[in-house]
Amino acid sequence: MHEWALAETVIAAASSIAAEQGFSRITEVTVRVGQLQQVERGILRFALLQLKPAGFENTRFRIISAKTKLKCRVCGYEWLFQKRRLSPDVAEAIHFLPEVAHTYIKCPRCGSPDFEVIQGRGIWLETVKGVK
Repeated sequence: MHEWALAETVIAAASSIAAEQGFSRITEVTVRVGQLQQVERGILRFALLQLKPAGFENTRFRIISAKTKLKCRVCGYEWLFQKRRLSPDVAEAIHFLPEVAHTYIKCPRCGSPDFEVIQGRGIWLETVKGVK
């Protein structure tokens, strides 16, 4: 369950930013998670709530999705990944191992499986708000 390790990292980074900014407490932390990242948002939220230290007692954690944009290496076409167009089995396979996306996803223009993920992979600490 890497969501717990991610939660620890988010809290550590938010704590560091809060210290730099001189916050006495943190009111809101926004985390952006790419669609192709292997993260269960509910587990991440639970981990954040369970691991929060002093100064985070009333912190609101916002977890938002980053759309995944793909670009064909053959024809240059760019498109957005749309999970709802996949069968449940394929969606689950991609969720657990995003690298297999090339097996199931093809360029809508030329049909090539040779594409790159240009946006929407990873996790970012988007904002940290607090009170000085």
